[in-house]
Amino acid sequence: MHKVGIRYEDKYVMERRIALVPDHVKQLIEKGIEIEVVRSAKRIFKDSEYEEVGVELVDEVTNSQVILGVKEMPIGYFQEGKAYIFFSHTIKGQSYNMPLLVNMMNSKITLIDYEKIADDKGRRLIFFGRFAGLAGMINSLWSLGQRLNEQGLKTPFLKIKQTHKYNSLEEVKAVIKEVGDYIRINGLPESLSPMVVGVTGYGNVAKGAQEILDLLPLKEISPAELLELKNSKDVSNKEVYSVVFEEKHLSKPIEEGKGFELQEYYDHPERFESQFEQYIQHMTILMNCMYWDDNYPRIVTKDYLKELFKNGDPKLKVIGDVTCDPDGSIECTHTGTEIEDPVFVYDPANSTYKMGFEGNGLLIMAVDILPSELPRESSQTFSDALIGFMPQIASADYSDSFEDLGIPDEIKRATILHKGELTPDYKYLEEYL
Repeated sequence: MHKVGIRYEDKYVMERRIALVPDHVKQLIEKGIEIEVVRSAKRIFKDSEYEEVGVELVDEVTNSQVILGVKEMPIGYFQEGKAYIFFSHTIKGQSYNMPLLVNMMNSKITLIDYEKIADDKGRRLIFFGRFAGLAGMINSLWSLGQRLNEQGLKTPFLKIKQTHKYNSLEEVKAVIKEVGDYIRINGLPESLSPMVVGVTGYGNVAKGAQEILDLLPLKEISPAELLELKNSKDVSNKEVYSVVFEEKHLSKPIEEGKGFELQEYYDHPERFESQFEQYIQHMTILMNCMYWDDNYPRIVTKDYLKELFKNGDPKLKVIGDVTCDPDGSIECTHTGTEIEDPVFVYDPANSTYKMGFEGNGLLIMAVDILPSELPRESSQTFSDALIGFMPQIASADYSDSFEDLGIPDEIKRATILHKGELTPDYKYLEEYL
């Protein structure tokens, strides 16, 4: 068995998650796996909790063969022949992390990326997605309350705080339920009605967002019904309307009269164009929870927002960009934000950005590490999924050829580099280098 090291998270000040919680570390130690954990004053599980289960606490990872982290590890950190497991954010050829990938290749390491650990049907097995959706929706409701207050409108959403200010998910859910009860009895200001929350996607992130929305008096409507909502006679200010958008609502074939086919959309996104703009003006909050890369049409463009804001203050107040791709599907998300400085206002008239809740334009909430706002619950769930793979990860001989590498198939599918070489499934990354 190889020694396993768990590193200190240094990319973000507020990153408090860890990949393996103390109870699971204890189980691994009982199986004969040596584990060292780098000390951390900010981690949600204290150093003493690891010490109590028999962990060796260190100031720096020493002679571990397998090193676990959560977010990206810094350039220059890697040692030849070792295996590193973390979210590398390289699989889409992200330009900002190509120097990191090159450094790992030059260091001749093995890189396993949590994002690609999947079953044989391609379903992800180890993820923080639900917690990104939960925290993203909480933060977006909080942002709406603060933004409207800044514009002189008091709403019950002022009762909500940013996610990380709560001690637990249960605590914040209780507060949102109180807000929901208030809306059910007293209603929302007429100027906000009908309040509509649009959610792109239907995966783990979107389900997390929906879990929070369900605590409000919610009425689910279809995208087609959204277009008719403002003309409806039975709109209530004692309900919040939610709309889920699938791929077929976001894009349409460029070829006139052609029907939408999902597989064709995945295989040939260049044959499609956006049709999402028809919906944007009817929403109060847009929650962007859907995977995107730059082969696909954008969901919200700067040009569209410029037109939308030309005629004064539109209905759309907040975009919760959970996917957080810089200059991505939400073109005005120019950067991911940090927990301690989570929102900015984008002014479409002159394409400028201002951190905080003040200013002309549209509020964007784009925290890059949303699950870290619920660090205890998200770490526990993540560790629950990872623990079963750890004995084989710790016992594998990483000097073997990739074909002979004795790790589970689910982990092998997530191995981007082996001894510094791109593995067959990831050769496509060469074009981004």
